[in-house]
Amino acid sequence: MKLSLVVPLMNEEENIEPLLQTIAHALVDIEHEIIVVDDGSSDATVAKLKAHAPSNLKLIVFNRNFGQSTAMQAGIDYANGELIATIDGDLQNDPHDIPMMIELLEKEEWDVVAGIRTKRQDGVFLRKIPSKIANWIIRKSTGVYISDYGCTLKLFKKEVAKNLGLYGELHRFIPVLAKLYGAKMTEIPVKHHARVHGVSKYGIGRT
Repeated sequence: MKLSLVVPLMNEEENIEPLLQTIAHALVDIEHEIIVVDDGSSDATVAKLKAHAPSNLKLIVFNRNFGQSTAMQAGIDYANGELIATIDGDLQNDPHDIPMMIELLEKEEWDVVAGIRTKRQDGVFLRKIPSKIANWIIRKSTGVYISDYGCTLKLFKKEVAKNLGLYGELHRFIPVLAKLYGAKMTEIPVKHHARVHGVSKYGIGRT
């Protein structure tokens, strides 16, 4: 298996069909599996996933909300790909960026390729400002300087992802954990889309 795409999500019922269609189109030339982790959805997300799941989709369903880090780790634990990518389930990240990230990782022999969201399509006060504050705090407190800690779209060699050990809110510190593991990491600009369906699950409290 070339690639495992890990998608943690919660209450994204309206995004399920377009998400799966976009992934299929973006990764049509790459052998891949999709691992969707439902983090305690209370809407029809799980029913939609079961109704529209392609044959290469694995579905993990939590009985309650455990948080994005735990959901992401569960997906990584079940991944079989040589490479593991993580992406949000709200269609703000773009799966079409993944082939470009794979090419960069393999050509330049990186262990991790992290996305930098360009032209962010978020609200200023609830998303952009908290993100800037959080990025600054993490850089200053850890000494690991990357541009966008909040971008979920990342690509890893399997051995790096499998050794992250995510829990709590550690998904925000993935670049730090990767550096501690000894991974070679680079960044690349990726697309960022406005949310069309549903509402964000994160706000100023994350800072």
